[in-house]
Amino acid sequence: MAERAAGVIFFFLLISAAAAVNRPTKLEYLKLPLLHKDTFPPTPSQSLSSDIRRLNTLYSSLGHRSTTRSAKLPLTSGATTGSGQYFVDLRLGTPPQRLLLVADTGSDLVWVSCSACRNCSSRPPNSAFLARHSSTYFPYHCYDKKCRLVPNPTGVACNHTRLHSPCRYEYSYSDGSETKGFFSTETTTLNASSGRPVQFRNLAFGCSFEATGPSIAGPSFNGAQGVMGLGRGSISLSSQLGRRFGNKFSYCLMDYTLSPTPTSYLLIGRSTAVNDPKKMNYTPIISNPFASTFYYIGIESVYIEDVKLPIRPSVWAIDELGNGGTVMDSGTTLTFLAEPAYRRIVQVFKRLVTLPEADEPTVGFDLCVNVSGESRPSFPKMSFKLSGNSVLSPPSGNYFIDTAEDVKCLALQPLTASSGFSVIGNLMQQGFMFEFDRDRSRIGFSRHGCGKP
Repeated sequence: MAERAAGVIFFFLLISAAAAVNRPTKLEYLKLPLLHKDTFPPTPSQSLSSDIRRLNTLYSSLGHRSTTRSAKLPLTSGATTGSGQYFVDLRLGTPPQRLLLVADTGSDLVWVSCSACRNCSSRPPNSAFLARHSSTYFPYHCYDKKCRLVPNPTGVACNHTRLHSPCRYEYSYSDGSETKGFFSTETTTLNASSGRPVQFRNLAFGCSFEATGPSIAGPSFNGAQGVMGLGRGSISLSSQLGRRFGNKFSYCLMDYTLSPTPTSYLLIGRSTAVNDPKKMNYTPIISNPFASTFYYIGIESVYIEDVKLPIRPSVWAIDELGNGGTVMDSGTTLTFLAEPAYRRIVQVFKRLVTLPEADEPTVGFDLCVNVSGESRPSFPKMSFKLSGNSVLSPPSGNYFIDTAEDVKCLALQPLTASSGFSVIGNLMQQGFMFEFDRDRSRIGFSRHGCGKP
């Protein structure tokens, strides 16, 4: 049970290999199954370690800023540290080539490992995108305005008059890893909710001819051939496909400790049959000019057993340098809260939880209890009051998890970095349908709809 609770969730885009071109109707949406795999990381403590590496990298995207706000560093991906929770099976090119990508809600760029080989018989199947073998592959020219959407290498001049002068990008990560290549355009084909294949031309992505460093070339990358950015930026997959499907996407993460594991889904587009607006609670997406990729929400207060905890509102605020705030992130397993709030929550739970403490607490967790002899252990109810007068009330199984036999631990962690932000991880999101409405700049959530896709 502990291994299942700390495992890695995979999702696979079911993408049609058909070459037919179809335009989606207003009622169609993309329906993508989410499958869970529990082989990495194998324990909650290792999950915590992976989460910390991910957050350190996400925090690095905020950069070291002065009060003049004169510098804005390129956003970096946290999923490529090996702690990303989702993998995407993508078909790219004409004819389609299958590639496995790490999906990252904390970055925007979609990039894949590329090869320029002509005779590629010596390459393992599906190990890279073979650009010369696709009739629809085309790199952007370095003078194209699209080229300004990605970080370009320094010291490389653009020849405005040369026909074949591709847009070069250079994406760096906090551990020194980097990917370099051509910012390009391609075609991908996916199944819509009607079952009809829908072909997407001009998908902007990075064709990487060089990837170095442990984050994206070592074993922690888990055999993936690239990264799929799902952030708020204009070049993310959710932005590029969302514009054709109502600029909205949603997902539901089911409880993957159950057996058999129920199917989870990612939906791109509008689906009133699944997401009933009357049953949704909405909270606004908060803008942070220093971190425009992330999905920030506003926590106003925390309640345990319907009693409001004495936590200063400034604990949850984004300051003038872009620090603080709270991010919804499907790539982080546990939930990380600003330390003053975390300490207060742990203090109250320790007072209210009547179960005995575990003889051997799980490393990295501050509150662990012995549940032996308890068929259905009971825990105090916790809820978050969010901006927009909405309340997120997760079941206790989302924040007290199995970490060993007969041991449950509070699945919260303190945020100690002054330049970081709180994170609502995917365990806390289980059992809810979350809808990211980009046009209305809001996130909806409901306990209804998870079983409908």
